[in-house]
Amino acid sequence: MSTWAPARWRPPDPPPPPRGDRAPADGEAPAVEAALRPKQLDEFIGQERVREQLSLVLQAARQRGTAPDHVLLSGPPGLGKTTLSMIIAAELGAPIRITSGPAIQHAGDLAAILSSLTEGEVLFLDEIHRMSRPAEEMLYMAMEDFRVDVIVGKGPGATAIPLELPPFTLVGATTRAGLLPPPLRDRFGFTGHMEFYAPAELQRVVHRSAALLDVDIDPAGAAEIAGRSRGTPRIANRLLRRVRDYAQVRHDGLVTREIAAQALDVYEVDARGLDRLDRAVLDALLRLFGGGPVGLSTLAVAVGEESETVEEVAEPFLVREGLLARTPRGRIATAAAWQHLGLTPPVQLAGPRTVAQPGLFPEDPAV
Repeated sequence: MSTWAPARWRPPDPPPPPRGDRAPADGEAPAVEAALRPKQLDEFIGQERVREQLSLVLQAARQRGTAPDHVLLSGPPGLGKTTLSMIIAAELGAPIRITSGPAIQHAGDLAAILSSLTEGEVLFLDEIHRMSRPAEEMLYMAMEDFRVDVIVGKGPGATAIPLELPPFTLVGATTRAGLLPPPLRDRFGFTGHMEFYAPAELQRVVHRSAALLDVDIDPAGAAEIAGRSRGTPRIANRLLRRVRDYAQVRHDGLVTREIAAQALDVYEVDARGLDRLDRAVLDALLRLFGGGPVGLSTLAVAVGEESETVEEVAEPFLVREGLLARTPRGRIATAAAWQHLGLTPPVQLAGPRTVAQPGLFPEDPAV
């Protein structure tokens, strides 16, 4: 008669070593993004004006041997605000502490972070406009006087204990600079606004990332990916990885214009960079509501999405591309939207003065 015994535990096999200097697989997306980030200011592509201004601030601080002024970076997501904050720390040779505004809901949370900073350390605060109001008011004194007051106790017996902070540099990032209160915005010594990238700059980004990912790509293939990336390096890197997968599985690995176009068609990214949600919004606006005007909530129900998703994800790019307009009466489609979807626009959008309009008074000539 056999007796049962539990199986002995053994440690799992170690992962296979990486081949050469190839970047990690897409399953480790954060590691891939970190591998593609520039490490020095000279490696950062685009944003020429911000780079030049920031370089002067950092060089002057190094020559004086002091911490540079606090830095505020604003602009749409995906343009390199987090990367620039890491570059600032690297250029100063200082450690960096990374947190975000939504993570700081109480003044005590901010006091714990500030009290643990070392001299010259860089504190990166992402989405700084979403920080709570009590924490904002504590940050005012910390940025200006390098001091915070910690309240001990409650009621009449509460006392404020001043806590001196070592000099540090705060780097704030925000996608909505207008939501920052003026007292906080004015305490930043340098403010840089990030702009969308030109296609030529994005093509350089694609070539650099392709070299780091060991992807064979020709200039035409890089231009095709750059043209569908919405002027955003983060999207360009994401599309490059998807095109790499397609070229590896369906072809010999070389990325050409034709292969890039075929791959992006599979992933539902059209020639102007519109994805499935963008086209769904335009299609509903044109086919169901005749081009508008239509309210945001009605349009969101028509595409099966939340109003916030349509407003914050799809609309900014459609407005920037001139395909959609916001009016007091609702959202309306432009003539370019009809043309992009291959539909015939109404007469009033087909062109300027396509039909003669009668004058205001009988004696006025038609215009």
